[in-house]
Amino acid sequence: MGDYDENTAFLGQTGPYFWTTFFLLNTVFVSTGFNGLYIVFVGAAPKHHCLIPDVNLTEQWRNAIVPFMVVDGEEVRSQCSRYRLDVVRNLSAEGFIPGKDVNLTNLEQERCLDGWNYSKEIYQSNIVTEWDLVCDNQWKVPFASSTLFVGYLVGSLISGQLSDRFGRKKVVFISLGAQCVSVLLQSFSHSWRMFCVMFLFVGASQISIYISAFVLGTELLSKTMRVLFTTLGAFLFYCIGYMTLPWIAYAIRDWRTLLAVLSTTAVVYIPLWWFIPESPRWLITQGRVEEAEAIIRDAARKNKVEAPPVIFKETGVSKKFTMLDVLKSKNIRCITLMCLILWMAINIGYFGLSLNTSNLSGNPFMNCFLSAITEVPAYIVSTWLLKKCPRRVLLSSFLVIGGGVLLLIQFIPRTLQYVAVALEMTGKFGFTMAFSIVYIYTAEIYPTVLRNIGMGLCSSAARIGSITAPYVIYLGTYNKVLPYVVMGSLTIASSVVNVFLPESLNKALPETVEQMQECQGYFKSGKYNSKHGVWPKNAIPMNC
Repeated sequence: MGDYDENTAFLGQTGPYFWTTFFLLNTVFVSTGFNGLYIVFVGAAPKHHCLIPDVNLTEQWRNAIVPFMVVDGEEVRSQCSRYRLDVVRNLSAEGFIPGKDVNLTNLEQERCLDGWNYSKEIYQSNIVTEWDLVCDNQWKVPFASSTLFVGYLVGSLISGQLSDRFGRKKVVFISLGAQCVSVLLQSFSHSWRMFCVMFLFVGASQISIYISAFVLGTELLSKTMRVLFTTLGAFLFYCIGYMTLPWIAYAIRDWRTLLAVLSTTAVVYIPLWWFIPESPRWLITQGRVEEAEAIIRDAARKNKVEAPPVIFKETGVSKKFTMLDVLKSKNIRCITLMCLILWMAINIGYFGLSLNTSNLSGNPFMNCFLSAITEVPAYIVSTWLLKKCPRRVLLSSFLVIGGGVLLLIQFIPRTLQYVAVALEMTGKFGFTMAFSIVYIYTAEIYPTVLRNIGMGLCSSAARIGSITAPYVIYLGTYNKVLPYVVMGSLTIASSVVNVFLPESLNKALPETVEQMQECQGYFKSGKYNSKHGVWPKNAIPMNC
């Protein structure tokens, strides 16, 4: 198709067309912010203990029937057991006083056969209280969280193929509609199974929105605006939605009403169909050069510049690419494998910390807000750094920061919980930086003909990490430091893998597979001289 950036250079780097497209596309990401992590509140377990049926018990025995246990140095009521009701009823009827006439430690215990009594101090109702997802059924909460990320995996696999075939714009708006319907239907779930099934569709539609809109913005905007969009733009607007979520959840404590309200937000995006154009780059790959030129001429009119008589040369329909094309070339195969490892590790850390906010000490709504607002400086700093600094150095540095801080948390004594929370937020900052960098880094590595497929594959690997994240957090039920050790170790290991990726700073976006294959690995020929820190003359560094 020739050099797209060179052919459209007359549009300039900024202007009304680019700014309008920038803001309209970014508004789409707000919905992904508050529709992605509402499970933090919907699946939170409030304080609970065994429900005591209305039987003839003295007030003393009614207060003593639930045993006390020590958890993290604090004495609390047991959440999953009680003293045998028939035994306690007999002792109460005979006039025995608990703790005085009867040694409670000798009494036999039983499960909560009559259900649970839940505190409504924070949540009026959620899936935990409605379907008793505690004790033996506690595993169903991380499983429900995982179904969202399984949906992310499915959406990542199919969204790239669909948008490469039908267009970026169509997939964005169809996915918005699918997300609206899925969340609304989920609010009417009559069982935990139905909730999980609908959550899968929520995840598939949401990640399709994110990937397709991200690629559309990358291909529509100029080089300068592209960096702003893929860092400060897309992620900051996602963060706005994320920061809004805890306040909506604070105002609406019933989970069904909360989901119904969140589902309606997609309606505001309907008018954007007439203002957001299709990707000219994609149109050219489909041989629809006239449509691409019409979009560029409209952009020239809005930017008040004159377009040349011929912008693009007719090239015919380009070859159709699939995921198999990513595997054919050894060079592209190696780059893709390293990207998959990176995305997986970053997502385990990012979503692990995001899902863990309800387990931190303090107000869960404020903790979620703090977790979200921690991302704002990360996006601002990453935007500034990406303009000046090599991607490899940046990504490895913040992976080490995020992972290193998590490994330090285990050494913080229990009396300094606020220090542990501060360290966790610092880790979230590092993961957020890595998250924003890896998106633009990956988009810059893959060519136009494979970009959506490449992003889809990487996002699929990320979803494997996301699916794992709830279970990594679940390890905290056995030992509170285990999640931090696992996430920290994986992150440090992935920072080493990142060193071997190609650098893309100040490079034009590759358009063809051939241009991507020019990005060679360190090991194409020759060996690294670790003593002198140099490569031999016949070794080609990984620069695009």
